[in-house]
Amino acid sequence: MDGQNPAVADGDTERTRLANERTYLAWWRTGIAGVAGGFAVGRVVPEVVEGRSWPYVAVGAALTVAGLLAFLYGVVRYRELDAALREGREPAARDGAILVLAAVGVATGVASIVLVLFAP
Repeated sequence: MDGQNPAVADGDTERTRLANERTYLAWWRTGIAGVAGGFAVGRVVPEVVEGRSWPYVAVGAALTVAGLLAFLYGVVRYRELDAALREGREPAARDGAILVLAAVGVATGVASIVLVLFAP
């Protein structure tokens, strides 16, 4: 193998790098969906429905925040894994960020259910 790292020789590192790029793009798609959904719920729905609009604005803002957090987490995670691959180490875990995203998603989902069931 002429002194080459076995993981590099059989393509594991390159496949992992490509998978990291696909995952990064998935975080971007999630972020775009969150921002677009937040805009729709926060700005478009209040123009269409009658009654109180602030609950829709609040849910729209929460969706937008979730989208922005997805962008941020995606780039942080991408850079961490890329650095770990270059340095030959395990990437650091970011469980706190995933929990925050999950909490925002659950809170937004519950608020959406409440709006669907009880909004005038």
